[in-house]
Amino acid sequence: MYRTHLDQNRAPIYEALETFRRMRVVPFDVPGHKHGRGNPELTAFLGQQCVGVDVNSMKPLDNLCHPVSVIREAEELAADAFGAANAFLMVGGTTSSVQSMVLTACKRGDEIILPRNVHRSVINALVLCGAVPVYVNPEVDQHLGISLGMQREQVAKAIAEHPKAVAVLVNNPTYYGICSDLRAIVRMAHDAGMLCLADEAHGTHFYFGGGLPVSAMAAGADMAAVSMHKSGGSLTQSSLLLTGPKVHAGYVRQIINLTQTTSGSYLLMSSLDISRRNLALRGREVFHKVADMAEYARQEINAVGGYYAFGRELLNGNSIFDFDTTKLSVHTLDIGLAGIEVYDILRDEYDIQIEFGDIGNILAYLSMGDRAQELERLVSALAEIKRRYQKDGTGLLDQEYVEPEVVTSPQEAFYAEKISLPLEESKGRVCSEFVMCYPPGIPLLAPGERITDEILEHIRYSKEKGCSMTGSEDPDLLRINVLA
Repeated sequence: MYRTHLDQNRAPIYEALETFRRMRVVPFDVPGHKHGRGNPELTAFLGQQCVGVDVNSMKPLDNLCHPVSVIREAEELAADAFGAANAFLMVGGTTSSVQSMVLTACKRGDEIILPRNVHRSVINALVLCGAVPVYVNPEVDQHLGISLGMQREQVAKAIAEHPKAVAVLVNNPTYYGICSDLRAIVRMAHDAGMLCLADEAHGTHFYFGGGLPVSAMAAGADMAAVSMHKSGGSLTQSSLLLTGPKVHAGYVRQIINLTQTTSGSYLLMSSLDISRRNLALRGREVFHKVADMAEYARQEINAVGGYYAFGRELLNGNSIFDFDTTKLSVHTLDIGLAGIEVYDILRDEYDIQIEFGDIGNILAYLSMGDRAQELERLVSALAEIKRRYQKDGTGLLDQEYVEPEVVTSPQEAFYAEKISLPLEESKGRVCSEFVMCYPPGIPLLAPGERITDEILEHIRYSKEKGCSMTGSEDPDLLRINVLA
């Protein structure tokens, strides 16, 4: 059992809500459904247990914008469980955590060093604050077609060439489970007087799993955005922002309050509280089992033939410094199918919903709620898909990552005068909006980047294969906004 010096058996927000429920308070405040009485259909759908604690901030329940009692206690317990100096409960998803992290570190005109294969929330933050990205273009695995981690020498080069940059941001891990040498990057950033920020949207379990890659806080990073609702078990849209001892917590709270709601959901906050307790008490045991299940599934899928469920054999000591063994990433091109095609077949014909499929790979996201029998069903379905649908893969695109040509900052491009052009007439123009497949939400194009033949080919191919294209003003992506 995992214990720390604070009593991790506590769940102060949950406890306060249970006390509130027993008090039978008469509500003359918001929300207007009044403990569900005013909206019987919603109550029937979600249940009285749920709507009865969908309440407003009040003295006994504290206030997320300025916590002084139960929310503050919950944040202290979270900081303790995750080995951070401070933790902030976030109810706007990890997007909100990532943006608060970047906005804390950066002001208008500041440079920030980061890989280009970041989630759109990072670049959104640059649009908001006016910081300028310095991209470390990741190495690409030529067989798998995926972008890898940040190479140490590339980070060192970026730091040397941009000594006034204020921070280095690292994905820990990537969507595919690949980790950079985080400890080394933290040292390089700190030696240069820069902060090190970690997007740990897919790394919550690193804090509670033996044999998993190092967590951001353990590696000495200054801030980390941790997506509790992904592998941590909390409700969708709930997240944590963790900070180290050198980051001013009061300023971080002010940054968060610039954009986060003043009406924090107690459903989301209590789910964070209960889930943190569960991870602190049982996380190590749980994620050991998850890693074992994923390893078993990798072996079984690879035994089918044609597929490649990749793992720690990819480690190269640098751009693939470590690998998250709970991630079940599978390369599909060798059976002649794009990842998104396998994704669609699994859902439509086998009632199996995986996390995503892209041009060459699929990802099945394993966590605490998965069971061996469901994994057996997935393996069987993949074997049957190979038997039924395998074909010649000639003509399939094999590279996910397209190196961008950055012309201007995301903020300048986003707010500049723009015109709408048919997609096929946009070659050579500078994009002023986002284009991405979602998930994973990594932009093919971001504001300020030049539109090239290669990018247009990727967009056309992704649309043809059935990827969900998002980010552009035109929902059908027949037209694209470019600088006038």
